[in-house]
Amino acid sequence: MISKDQRIPSGNLTSKGELGIQQFDPAELFATGTHVLFAVPGAFTPTCSEQHLPGYVSHAQAFADAGVASINCVAVNDAFVMQAWGKDLNVGDSVRLLSDGDGAYHQTLGLAKDTGSFGGIRAQRYAMIIKEGVVTDLFVEDDKQFEVSKAEHVLQALKG
Repeated sequence: MISKDQRIPSGNLTSKGELGIQQFDPAELFATGTHVLFAVPGAFTPTCSEQHLPGYVSHAQAFADAGVASINCVAVNDAFVMQAWGKDLNVGDSVRLLSDGDGAYHQTLGLAKDTGSFGGIRAQRYAMIIKEGVVTDLFVEDDKQFEVSKAEHVLQALKG
């Protein structure tokens, strides 16, 4: 599993927006500045839709005030699903929604989990702070938990 003080690896994530499908290499995307990357097991799932993503949206200004250049949410869903989820929750441009369509990037990170027939390969629920391309903090949830990857917890770590 990726850990604190490691460089964020290269990979392929996508996003669907006004410009169509865009490809992102996390190593390049997070190379300069301070960024937050958090993962959810799936778009439109209860905890993800009711608490996790909305928490980051509602605290977007506080993250900006703390020097965060971008907040990024990733899931093992396709870019069209992520775009629809963002529209459904009125995310706007406060959080960039990224797709790891086949889960390959999360396998590279060591943060993938196989949910079998329930949903196949998914991302574990986590959040990380990345500064100048290096993971400075990593908060991985225990199975079915939602505490350490909350926006409030990550914001506190940034301020602390």
